[in-house]
Amino acid sequence: MGIELGLLGAHLREHEVDPAGAARLEEAGIGTLWLDASPPADLAYAERLLAATTRLTVATSVVNVWSAPAATVAASYHRIAERYPERFLLGIGVGHREVDAAYASPYDTLAAYLDALRAAGVPRERIVLAALGPRMLRLAGERAGGTVPCLVTPEHTRRARELIGPDRLLLPGHFALLEPDPVAARALARSGPPGTALAVTNYAANLRRLGYTDADLADTGSDRLIDALALHGTAADILAGLAAHRAAGADHVGIYPLGPDPVTTLCTLAAEARTHR
Repeated sequence: MGIELGLLGAHLREHEVDPAGAARLEEAGIGTLWLDASPPADLAYAERLLAATTRLTVATSVVNVWSAPAATVAASYHRIAERYPERFLLGIGVGHREVDAAYASPYDTLAAYLDALRAAGVPRERIVLAALGPRMLRLAGERAGGTVPCLVTPEHTRRARELIGPDRLLLPGHFALLEPDPVAARALARSGPPGTALAVTNYAANLRRLGYTDADLADTGSDRLIDALALHGTAADILAGLAAHRAAGADHVGIYPLGPDPVTTLCTLAAEARTHR
């Protein structure tokens, strides 16, 4: 038996989802709950969410290599995998120079962290990397189970599939909000990561590789860029946008919900997806 991620996932921070919310997402048909924003090395909250559900996969997006010692993370992985077999996926990432004071030699640091996890017995296929650029994507394909990229487009998914190979997990995340008015939707997206993260070097460099210009990246983003990074409209509109990742080679798409009630947004999208199976 392998790990079941489902076609749709939910990207949420600890303050956005409690165990009852996780149970709601499971009931709605979400396959994987991604616990965002550098969860601590003990992974205790991920375990609480698993305890509150019966089928839901829980994953990290992502454990930060600068703040979470690999030995502690490995011990936490083994504890959780023993209690909840085939229901936990370990996402790790190297963070951003704008946030992490220790940031240096990101490729070598992430590769060494992978070595430490593997030496501690964490299976390769249960590790995914937050990878954006070609070198990190190749690392994900060669030495991990795949990749969980954020702030990307279906074109990035297409390129990532070519780089990681056909047998690795490709699990992009995409922002979405249920708002039919494009002006209101763009304003909300710009106030969140689709707008505020554009100054982060790793994200900006990746978007430039995808063909976006300095004008697109200025301030909180052009309409063209914001529309590409944050799907909006009806549930059907959003699901059509997410399907483009699948068509480009994704195995699963995680949704970053924008708006005041993220769990309800996710449940609405999952319900719409069920009607079109």
